Amino acid sequence: MTAFSFQTVPSIKFGEPAAEALAPMVAGFGAQRLMIVTDPGVVDAGLVTPVTDALTGLGLKVHVYDDVEADPPEAKVLAAVAAAQDFEAEAIVGLGGGSPMDTAKLVALLCRAKQPLSTMYGVAQVDRSQVPGGRLPLFQVPTTAGTGSEVTPIAIVTVGAEIKLGVVDPILYADGAVLDPSLTTGLPKHVTAHTGIDAMVHAIEAYTSKIRKNPLSDGLAVQALTLLARGLPRAMANGSDLSARGDMLLGAMLAGQAFANAPVGAVHALAYPIGALFHVPHGLSNTQVLGPVLRFNAETHPRLYAELADLLVPGGSGGSEGSRAGQFIDFMEQLTADCGVNPRLREVGISHNDLPKLAEDAMKQTRLLQNNLREMTYDAALAIYSKAL
Repeated sequence: MTAFSFQTVPSIKFGEPAAEALAPMVAGFGAQRLMIVTDPGVVDAGLVTPVTDALTGLGLKVHVYDDVEADPPEAKVLAAVAAAQDFEAEAIVGLGGGSPMDTAKLVALLCRAKQPLSTMYGVAQVDRSQVPGGRLPLFQVPTTAGTGSEVTPIAIVTVGAEIKLGVVDPILYADGAVLDPSLTTGLPKHVTAHTGIDAMVHAIEAYTSKIRKNPLSDGLAVQALTLLARGLPRAMANGSDLSARGDMLLGAMLAGQAFANAPVGAVHALAYPIGALFHVPHGLSNTQVLGPVLRFNAETHPRLYAELADLLVPGGSGGSEGSRAGQFIDFMEQLTADCGVNPRLREVGISHNDLPKLAEDAMKQTRLLQNNLREMTYDAALAIYSKAL
């Protein structure tokens, strides 16, 4: 067996009310001044007040920072860091979707780091000698079932007007995560669909990761896909179904653990430019290129997709690896359609003239492309975008 390593968040609580589960977790670290990093939508949904009430009830001083944007720009991240430093925060909580949780990671790190954020992009670029005392205690509470950011060491930042870059380092693993399915029951159908399919993409790409695929991530990815394929249709039919929401939230977290250790590939690499250039939600941009990327990979590497077909596609195993791989991709495309998602790029205002720039920017995602089963070239990326148009 090939050697591998596996890391994840040391403390995870699932199923308890977030306010009740988070308060003692934070208190255990002795922090007295806590900043919650969130966004206006989470505040308006009434999800923040119960948490702050529980924390202040313990005698903690709490500051709510809610100026987080989707695909957080670098300047917004640095503004959040300044707010935490002004408040003299002793611990950070990310409460929301991927953007608040990613921002919270960097706030916890940059509050103590002497190293500039601009030098941290990439894999393992954080200089521990420049983070005296380590980052601030960090806790994550997801309000969507998609990103898995609560259990990943990755923070994605929009740099300039067009480029998404990631800080990827184990120092960004949170000290604890709280998964409360009730926080996700109010999600609109389109958000449920986009985030759920995003989580499934995490599991698919972890299971097929070229470089760091391993038995632990495989097991997590398989369990994640099983839960998500079961939970997503039910959550779409009834957004208040706590059992379905629980399946999705747990599945998204397991997928996060999987791809944190067996990184994602070309689906994400081709999705990032769509989000950066056209401000398309991340889950939707993944859906837009999912089928064409999987078919590109399956032309030369069908086996792993065939294994996923045996897991999810009714009718059991049988047929060639190529045909079973095709059945799995068909399954994912039908699931997307059943969720009411139109994956065509033209639906978000992208035209044929935009595709060369998308392909050019996709080729800059070398951190992700190295994980893909099949080598991705500019011409291949351009062809994939053309098929997605």
